[in-house]
Amino acid sequence: MLTQNLEEPLKEFSFSRQNIQLEIIGLDFMNHKEKLLEIYDQSLNLDDRQPLLPQPYQNYIQQIATNCSKQKVVYTVLITLLVHKILYPNQDIRYHQTNLPGGFSGRTIDTQYITPTLKQLGLPAMAESGWLTRSLEQPFPYTLDYQGKISNQKTKDAFLGLIDFIETNPQQAEVILRLLLHQVNQIIQTQKIKILKIDNPEPFDINTLSSCLENHFSFNYQTRGASKLPVLALYAIYQRLIIEVERYKSCTLKPLGSHTASDLTSGSAGDIEIFDKNKQLVEVIEIKHGKYIDLQILRIAKDKIIKFNPRRYYILSSFDVKPTEVELIMSEIQTIKNNHGCQIITNGIIPTIKYYLRLISSPEEFVNTYSHLIEIDSELQTIHKLKWNEILSNLISPIEQI
Repeated sequence: MLTQNLEEPLKEFSFSRQNIQLEIIGLDFMNHKEKLLEIYDQSLNLDDRQPLLPQPYQNYIQQIATNCSKQKVVYTVLITLLVHKILYPNQDIRYHQTNLPGGFSGRTIDTQYITPTLKQLGLPAMAESGWLTRSLEQPFPYTLDYQGKISNQKTKDAFLGLIDFIETNPQQAEVILRLLLHQVNQIIQTQKIKILKIDNPEPFDINTLSSCLENHFSFNYQTRGASKLPVLALYAIYQRLIIEVERYKSCTLKPLGSHTASDLTSGSAGDIEIFDKNKQLVEVIEIKHGKYIDLQILRIAKDKIIKFNPRRYYILSSFDVKPTEVELIMSEIQTIKNNHGCQIITNGIIPTIKYYLRLISSPEEFVNTYSHLIEIDSELQTIHKLKWNEILSNLISPIEQI
């Protein structure tokens, strides 16, 4: 049960080092990005003493921070509201839409300033905005009885409880934001996994390496994120192809986007895009992990082909083509080629990887590239990284059978 009025007195928030700024009345033009960066810098310099907010609110902050990756929507929206409250202390941040009485556009602030800055800082972030999800886009104020369906009840209570507290104690918005960013950063640092580096290519024949990758992709992680693993593997292969294979030597790879972003939001033709020296899109790879290639997937690909005009469009799946739609899919592929000049190639993920591995000269370089992409990817969970380390460790130093 959320409590609106706690009798425990507020105590001073302590820092090991504080920046002293001259405030010139009428000349404060700091925007949301600048304020977030300023407070993030301050959050890195907190001393080891806990800020003495009332304990329930310390617990709320810890709840949001601990779930910053699993509940990025809540965490992103809260940061947006906190920054806005700091800049505009008289604004009731519960009224987060312009169609609410006295409201403002939280989504616009998030899209323009907060989410891009979180990405810049290497912190968990949404693809575009936390307000693009049904849980927090409801046109109702974030009062304690807000009915939006935030999946984790404790996180929902923490989110609404902190907002309610800030409205009663607006001077504490900076305190809460500093502490939240400090704890999020600490959690991220503890979750960083160093992936093993491979120096000896001997273990990596193509069949062994393909089996390792298939194991990594298909392991039952019981959490989201594994669908990005084959995308990273194919991207790592293409990084080798554009160096080693003549056909791709004048080409460039578009940087990987968010795997959680919708096609409409990302504005891309597929998961991986290859451009020629004239910056024309020549090849697209769309990866459907754990799905059959069906007519619906093909029709979505057709819309992208009409819009982006690539020469080749690969649709790769761990389940291949849906057996009951093979003839219809082959007919549609031929029609698209005749009408739009694009060759659609459907295949399995692992067979495609096996084929490409034959084209590159350095399997260990591919492994190290794939490992690096896994290590730096912020959308993967810790378990995905630990699993790859486990696979590499067993491959490099196999346990001797007695």
